[in-house]
Amino acid sequence: MLEKLFGFDKSKNNVKTEILAGITTFMTMAYILAVNPSILAVTGMDKSALFTATALSAVVATLAMAIIAKLPFALAPGMGLNAFFAYTVVLTMGYTWEFALTAVFIEGIIFIILTALNIREMIVNAIPNNIKHAISAGIGLLIAFIGLQNAGIIVNNDAVLVGLGDLNSPSVLIALSGIIITGVLFILNVKGALLIGILTSTAASLALGVAHFPENGFVSLPPSLEPILFKFDFSNIFSADMLIVLFTFLFMDMFDTVGTLVGVSDKAGMLSKDGKIPRVKQALFADAIGTTFGAMIGSSTVTTFVESASGVSEGGRTGLTAFSTAMMFLLALFLAPLFIMIPAAATAPALFIVGLFMISPILKINFEDYSEAIPAFFTIIIMPLSYSIADGIVFGILAYVFIKLFSGKHKDISLVMYILAVLFILKIYMN
Repeated sequence: MLEKLFGFDKSKNNVKTEILAGITTFMTMAYILAVNPSILAVTGMDKSALFTATALSAVVATLAMAIIAKLPFALAPGMGLNAFFAYTVVLTMGYTWEFALTAVFIEGIIFIILTALNIREMIVNAIPNNIKHAISAGIGLLIAFIGLQNAGIIVNNDAVLVGLGDLNSPSVLIALSGIIITGVLFILNVKGALLIGILTSTAASLALGVAHFPENGFVSLPPSLEPILFKFDFSNIFSADMLIVLFTFLFMDMFDTVGTLVGVSDKAGMLSKDGKIPRVKQALFADAIGTTFGAMIGSSTVTTFVESASGVSEGGRTGLTAFSTAMMFLLALFLAPLFIMIPAAATAPALFIVGLFMISPILKINFEDYSEAIPAFFTIIIMPLSYSIADGIVFGILAYVFIKLFSGKHKDISLVMYILAVLFILKIYMN
């Protein structure tokens, strides 16, 4: 039954490992339950209803990934995409949140069509292998940077953009200690090292006052979706602004998802010899279904989460991992105070260690051929510096096309890569 549902192979996979991996993935991305409602609420949307929409969209999309694609990846409303929804479309452009939700809904429908026509799969398969390895390494730097920043180890610095935070801060000390503890657990081959590290750091956070037990208990009924359910506004769907908003949503979601699928699959050793992801079409369907369903219940764009790498690092390889994560999100609907109390200092060690694991495919990049190495390095370095997987892919692919073209190696460039380069240039100048 597990094989039929989740692609589980008894000779290769372990039920306990898959479940622990799913829980670990959830623990590293549970922050979205608190952060997404806070971001979207600035538009005037009901914050309590947004919590339910965030959790439910994660449940449905991750279940789709588990059953349809049978892959160990989790999905939820994406960071960056939610900020564009709230701060650009609503607060800057002046449109209603209903207009923004309509754009997300149309985006989901378009992605379902593009996936059915194999266009998204074609794009994934067209990315050169060295760029794919670079995507994994770039994600490694980005996810480690996110962990360090969330814990306050790295902070904003007006002089040089970033700098060290207060190293005497309890949050920073907990995160640094957690990195050491989690690293030692991995060296000793302790199963569930990431999860143990998170739980240990959470206990320390509670002891030092960085985190607090919820005042009204751990159990609560999920808030109603009614204030944001099916709230679409189709009155401006043929406007120029809708076209720009829709294109931006499509672009950000497309390449965030592609980057995550490629990078995490590469690290997990799941890519085929010619660099293809197994069941990628089904994975992209899960992503499109999540976005469409999410918009219907009032959420911003749903995408595959880079934190899935934490579960993969714990040995998750099948849909059972994603199923376990989905069940944790379902549980979170009723135990929200428990999961939301986990501080960034507790998840930072896991993100840092996962960043280390993700960077290892850099060893597969051909650094002897500069026409391959320079685009790969662009991909790697832009991701953490721009805080965007999509932007890293844009710079990497543009560098690949231009360098190959002007160095007389145009035969290495596929038609799809030329098309992507043109679309990327249009995207840059449309902004």
